[in-house]
Amino acid sequence: MRALAAALPLLLLAGGALAHGGEHHDHAASWTFDPWVLAPLLLSLLLYLGGTLRLWRRAGAGRGIRFSQVGFYLAGWLFMAGALLSPLHWFGERVFTLHMIEHEIVMAVAAPLLVLARPAGALAWALPPAARRAMGRLGRRPAMWAIWAALTAPIFATIAHGVAIWAWHIPALFDAAVVDVLLHRLQHLSFIVTALLFWWALLRRCSAGSAALHLFVTMMHTGILGALMALAPRVLYHTQTAGAGIWGLTPMEDQQLAGLVMWIPAGTVYAGAMLAFLASWISRTGQGRGGEHAVPAP
Repeated sequence: MRALAAALPLLLLAGGALAHGGEHHDHAASWTFDPWVLAPLLLSLLLYLGGTLRLWRRAGAGRGIRFSQVGFYLAGWLFMAGALLSPLHWFGERVFTLHMIEHEIVMAVAAPLLVLARPAGALAWALPPAARRAMGRLGRRPAMWAIWAALTAPIFATIAHGVAIWAWHIPALFDAAVVDVLLHRLQHLSFIVTALLFWWALLRRCSAGSAALHLFVTMMHTGILGALMALAPRVLYHTQTAGAGIWGLTPMEDQQLAGLVMWIPAGTVYAGAMLAFLASWISRTGQGRGGEHAVPAP
């Protein structure tokens, strides 16, 4: 285990330069151009940039949508695209450790950046005026507000994200998703959607103290799952680890490293975010404004 821990940073560096999709490549690592992944990514980018430029032409650059929001969106989009389209995808189908890195990039890096960008305004401005007004009316309906409030309720979002993570890491289901393209897409979609709801709930619906608590719970249960994989006495993910030899790993070593990725690096991201929320909460308490003020709504 000590040797595996020493090798982990090398795998992380390699995984950061690479990235997993729906196509299967039999010869050499390559970028993935699955239209079911590529098309939504390109469409979202074009709509965001088009809506931002349209608003800035009317209101002035940086007004309505700040430059920092554009930076967050582009960073989140690049991490998402890198994880789902770059050669990390090809390697992730064969090496469990790199597959885990891909998932953590999507859920713990790209998702919070996209939420910080608050892209709804830019996407709305990309629509024709009539469609934008219709969407505004639809969004103001009480039923839509109720549905959105329920989906982004912190307790629901935290549980839903946790259920998605644990369910898809059931060995039989995870192995099935490696060889079934539709299951694989569904796995990624559930990770992305629940991660976006989770981070939206923390950043837009929670007080700083409450957000720290939800992050602590998430850090603990994902850490437990990672530890179970890393410390398991036998290989649990037979299909996923079958190709580990291309990186000079045994299936057992590959599973152990994958568990360490979820346990330590991903846990560090959650811990860092939790500490940031705690610092905000303590700062507000020290200023006499109380620690349970909600994060400002968009």
